[in-house]
Amino acid sequence: MAKTLSCLWAPKNDPVYRRYHDEEWGVPEYDDRALFEKLILDGFQAGLSWRTILYKRNNFRKAFDDFDPEKIARYKTRKIERLLKDEGIIRSKAKIDATIGNARSYLDIMETEPGGFSDFLWDFVDGAPIINKWKNYKTAPTKSKESEAMSKALKQRGFKFCGPVIVYAFMQAVGMINDHETSCERWRAVQKLAR
Repeated sequence: MAKTLSCLWAPKNDPVYRRYHDEEWGVPEYDDRALFEKLILDGFQAGLSWRTILYKRNNFRKAFDDFDPEKIARYKTRKIERLLKDEGIIRSKAKIDATIGNARSYLDIMETEPGGFSDFLWDFVDGAPIINKWKNYKTAPTKSKESEAMSKALKQRGFKFCGPVIVYAFMQAVGMINDHETSCERWRAVQKLAR
């Protein structure tokens, strides 16, 4: 069996996390709703590890109506109270409230921006992934001028839990920034998936 080369951070002994690295992380995402979900999940990650969120992702999807922004935007007190009791998700009132507000902001962008949420976000990288060339993931930054600009624009549109570090992690996850290590097989593979 051939040895698969991957980023040093991708755990070999954690099949869920490894599958995330091998199949999702860094793949260019253009779907509006999928981008919304990933941005919300990165917001929930604030102060926690991505592994924690990844292992709860299906619970989040169930609790938040598959991240349907139209449904989330209409959440009332009763639904919020149920979410705060749901042990399958991160029970942070601030993050839950932010998710509801973010859904409303997302709907506003979908109505007012040509190309919707996807084009609004991809414009920060001129519509094409930034290809970095890190030999070791530890040399990658935690934010960039692009993540700072996107964070600022999202906040101006009413989004919360979207600081430049959160946004940088989001941009890596959705393939706007290719931060796979150059020795990782995925570094080249995800470049072929860009539009």
